[in-house]
Amino acid sequence: MFIKRRRAIILLREIYEKKHYLFCSEPLSWEESIRKGCEPLRKDGTVDETYAEEIIACIRKHGPYIVILPGIALPHSTEKAKGAHATAVGFMKTAVPVRFEEGNPAKDAQIFFTLSSTNPDEHLDNMQKLYSVLTNENALERLKKIEKPEELLEIDGLFGERQE
Repeated sequence: MFIKRRRAIILLREIYEKKHYLFCSEPLSWEESIRKGCEPLRKDGTVDETYAEEIIACIRKHGPYIVILPGIALPHSTEKAKGAHATAVGFMKTAVPVRFEEGNPAKDAQIFFTLSSTNPDEHLDNMQKLYSVLTNENALERLKKIEKPEELLEIDGLFGERQE
C-alpha cells in the first residue's frame, strides 16, 4: 500500500505547488464550470482556452460522463486534444453545486479534477493517483468541506507514508 498512499500525496501536493487549484463562490452553469476549472491549468500553459471548449463539446455529445460520483467531476477530453499542451491535474471546488443534468441530482458536482493529457504514461500515473484520493472516504469528506488551498496539503497528510 505504500505506493498507493504515496501517489495520492504526490497528486495533492503537485496541485498545490503548481497552483492548479481554484475556489469558486459564484453559481455556475455547467459550461462555465468547465471553463473555470481549466483556468488554473491555463495560467501556466498546460492548456489553452480551446481545451475547455473541447471538453464542453464532448459533454454535449456524450452527456455528463465526467460526473463519476455524486458531487465529483473529472472534466477531460481525449488524449492530445486540441488545446492540451501538457499532462496535469487541476482542482476546483465550487460553493454551489453545478447541475449537469436537469432533474438528476446525482449528476451535480462541486469538486472538479480537470485532466489534461499529452502523454499516456503520465496520464495513467495521474489516474492512479486520483484513484487513491477518490477511494479514500476520509479524503473525500475533507475535499467536500475544503475552503482554502492549504487544506490540500492537510488532506494529503491523511494518507501518511506507512505501509499497510
